[in-house]
Amino acid sequence: MVRNFVPAFSRGFIVALAALAMLGSATASATAEKAAFTPSALQAAQAAHKSIVVHVTASWCSTCRWQKYILDDLAKEEKFKNYVFLIVDFDSQKDVVRSLRARSQSTLVVYWGKEETGRSAGDTNADSIEALLSTAQ
Repeated sequence: MVRNFVPAFSRGFIVALAALAMLGSATASATAEKAAFTPSALQAAQAAHKSIVVHVTASWCSTCRWQKYILDDLAKEEKFKNYVFLIVDFDSQKDVVRSLRARSQSTLVVYWGKEETGRSAGDTNADSIEALLSTAQ
């Protein structure tokens, strides 16, 4: 009887692992696109008339880290799954920071296609960041 139990347990365990793997891949596909900012990435997303979030961030910025946490959570939500999130490094991409007219790190700029629909700086309130992102729907 023990011999039959062990193989049955092993099959069940393998089936459970496979189900978890499929669930994980389904969840991953529902996450919004995230990429480092390049002018061509912005232009491609704008030409495709996508909803775009540009996050001007710095590795040393605690506000930016909190915003990233909020944005990562929002990117998993169904209503934001088709958004494109582009990340600008405040310290190494000064030309981009200037072109976006971002005065500081922790700036969020939201576009719907080529139209800027909103921006904020220093905001760490999840509800207001969600409302900002919703302007591009």
